[in-house]
Amino acid sequence: MSLINTEVKPFKAQAYHNGQFVEVTEADLKGKWSVVFFYPADFTFVCPTELEDLADNYEEFKKLGVEIYGVSTDTHFTHKAWHDTSDAIKKVQYPLVGDPTWTLSKNFDVLIEADGLADRGTFVIDPEGKIQIVEINAGGIGRDALELLRKVKAAQYVASHPGEVCPAKWKEGDSTLAPSIDLVGKI
Repeated sequence: MSLINTEVKPFKAQAYHNGQFVEVTEADLKGKWSVVFFYPADFTFVCPTELEDLADNYEEFKKLGVEIYGVSTDTHFTHKAWHDTSDAIKKVQYPLVGDPTWTLSKNFDVLIEADGLADRGTFVIDPEGKIQIVEINAGGIGRDALELLRKVKAAQYVASHPGEVCPAKWKEGDSTLAPSIDLVGKI
């Protein structure tokens, strides 16, 4: 069953954020756009490149009113240790959420139970707490923050412009489509 347009399930987790341990719940994902960004594990290989890419583009997400939550099955203590020792992760200013109980990984259907790790799952959540974008990558395939930013902009555009949709490769300022019988067979 697809998670698209489903509401985020309840959870409570500890995160490392700006030098502090903080609690994060599903309520934190409401009232604004959010990205929940699962990755397999701290102290690995592809993961720090992805989190650094998000960190390098974090200000652009914030300008759109988007909060990012990095999530792995590691603890919030491990997130702090990684932050303190990795030059790439020192750049991260968004919350790094620990999911050692696998609650979030199960809620978002990204748990690799045999390994105790999460798939590379990206979820864009609207201000009502509903999932609008789902992307799952195999472990060896890193994601691109700029492509995610483009998709967030498209999701926000569609949400604020009922009756319009964004075609392939749509970028902010490009033309959109207004689906109707008149367009059938003409694209």
